Order: sequence, then C-alpha cells, then structure tokens
Amino acid sequence: MLSHIKKLLQDLNPQELARNELDFNTALAALLVEVMRADGRSSKRELAKVAQILVTRCELSAAQADALINKAESLVEEAIDLFAFVKQINNQTSDVERTEIVELLWHVAFADDELDSHEEHIVRRIAGLLYISHSDFIATKLAAKK
Repeated sequence: MLSHIKKLLQDLNPQELARNELDFNTALAALLVEVMRADGRSSKRELAKVAQILVTRCELSAAQADALINKAESLVEEAIDLFAFVKQINNQTSDVERTEIVELLWHVAFADDELDSHEEHIVRRIAGLLYISHSDFIATKLAAKK
C-alpha cells in the first residue's frame, strides 16, 4: 500500500499540476456560478449578470466571458468544496476587494428579482471564507439590493 502511494506521488507531473491551478478570473467566475446555481435553477438574467460582471470587472470580451462561464460551470460541478476558488481570491485580493466581490455575488443572487434562501446561504458561506465581517456582509447585501 505504501509503495503504491509513493509511486503515485512520484508520477505526478509538475506541468500537469501547474495546468490545473486556477487563475483569479476562473476562481471569481466559479464563485459567481455557484451563487447562480444555488437555488437549483439558472435563469437567463442571472447568467447575463455573471457574464456582465466578467466583461466589466475582468475586462473580457463577451466570447471570453462565455467560455469562462462554461469552464467555471464544469469546475463547480467537479468541485467537492469552494476551497480552491476562495483560496485563489484570498491570495490575490485585499479586504476591500473581497468586500466588493461579495457585493458582486449579491448582484447575481438578486438578478432574477428573487432571493432564494439557498442563494443567501451560499453568499454568507463564501463571505465567511473570504473573511468578510458581518457588518460588511449586510452592507454589501443592501448595496446590491438597491
């Protein structure tokens, strides 16, 4: 058993590991998609909001945003948890930027004019993983709701 594990570790290709690493845009897209899917249905308005956020905030073309959303959807499907996505965001952003990201998540949750309890739960969970204070969590919710 131990020799099998040792062989697996030796067979890991460093280039393959680098290829599987997430970049910031992909991590952000994955979190946005996670909120979009939280209520069990993805509306066209939520999808359009995710695309708009990626185009404006990540300076992508519409085609690039669509491709990124497709990639993020498959990553979210395969993911066991949100750790890899959140870790990438935490490593590359300041407190203020993470607060802005939570507000973007709220914009996706409110895009279809219905805030489902599952959407609120996932935004709360992500905000906690991003080390957002409760007061900032509430402030971003109120700002996005306007």
